[in-house]
Amino acid sequence: MDQLDRITQQPEIMGGKACIRGMRVTVGMIVGQLAAGRDMEAILADYPYLEREDITQALRYAAWRAEERELVLASA
Repeated sequence: MDQLDRITQQPEIMGGKACIRGMRVTVGMIVGQLAAGRDMEAILADYPYLEREDITQALRYAAWRAEERELVLASA
């Protein structure tokens, strides 16, 4: 997705998990903190190298992945 230019996946960083701008901060960590009740401002204060758009894109990425469907193809 073009609007997810801050989300990167590299095998050598966090085992290929979706990360923010090649850093060792995973989308799962961001979304998990938001789900636990932390707000965006608290996350930005704890991780000063993150930007608001990083968190927004992490949420967009998580929503996109949640909408993916896996099709099982029957063998012939």
